[in-house]
Amino acid sequence: MLDITADQRRELRARAHALNPVVSISQNGLSESVMQEISTSLDSHELIKIRVFSDDRDVREQYLASICEQLGAAPVQHIGKLLVVWRPLPAPRVPPRLRRSPPVPRRSKRSFQGGSRG
Repeated sequence: MLDITADQRRELRARAHALNPVVSISQNGLSESVMQEISTSLDSHELIKIRVFSDDRDVREQYLASICEQLGAAPVQHIGKLLVVWRPLPAPRVPPRLRRSPPVPRRSKRSFQGGSRG
């Protein structure tokens, strides 16, 4: 589980305010396919809302803790039936350069002197 500061949490809550839930947890609970969907959404969006269709607050708290523990994410907010979770985007992979290509020779300005075609 990621730890975040109070300032980070405040900023993330503000960013999440306008978001719509991208994953829903139904009566079947936190299945493997739901966890995979949450992980995929975090890889795409970094900050997501999850809607839980359970009336039991303790169950929702367990879901939030389980999601963050298994996926290496940080709990941002639990308000009503919505959970907000954040995980930083993975660093982009840049392929190593095998070798540099030689510089392209440039034409001198003299070769572009005006003249009439005739």
